[in-house]
Amino acid sequence: MAAAAAALSLLLTACGGDDDGDPSSDDKIQGAGKTDESPSPSASEEEAPGRPEIKLPEDLTVTFSPEETGDPEKDAVLRDNAERMKAVQSAIAGLDPEYEALNYYNADDALGASAEWVEQFKDENLTVTGVVRYVDRQVTLADDGTASLIFCADESKGYTKNLETGKVNVTPVTKDSYVVYNTELQRNDKGVWRTTSVISERGADQCQP
Repeated sequence: MAAAAAALSLLLTACGGDDDGDPSSDDKIQGAGKTDESPSPSASEEEAPGRPEIKLPEDLTVTFSPEETGDPEKDAVLRDNAERMKAVQSAIAGLDPEYEALNYYNADDALGASAEWVEQFKDENLTVTGVVRYVDRQVTLADDGTASLIFCADESKGYTKNLETGKVNVTPVTKDSYVVYNTELQRNDKGVWRTTSVISERGADQCQP
């Protein structure tokens, strides 16, 4: 799709909520590898056993703030959200060809939509480069055991890059360089907070610098 070369928005704006892509019946992306079934001993451990290793390209920097709130449960949500966002980018860069991490940190609508956006980047032979910042991350824990997380993305220094030529598609900074995300998460039996849905708005007033 031609729009993929024009903006980072293919990765960051729509890997979630309004897409019609459906995950397969076993809640896995078709053709993806299986994750380790051993449970993590603690949701507070950043490197719990069974969690897939996520690699990012050397020319891509991703930051998250705040990283912690002081509340262990909310901090677990923030950590798994960060891993989810990195998993999408790792899959786009081809560093997670089996979509192991994508399956691990996504479920329901978010899983199907994330897979579709990754495939669109692959179709255009594009990856992501530069710096992307996720800021103002605010967690709300619900009585039913789910969580919501609202945050902003600063894409003003993030770009797409052609994998074949190495050419970086530098785009000007505009209001649309900033995105607000409203996400829903649910903790599975391993203690992992998986993103289940994402609604985003590019150019949101609340995320402008």
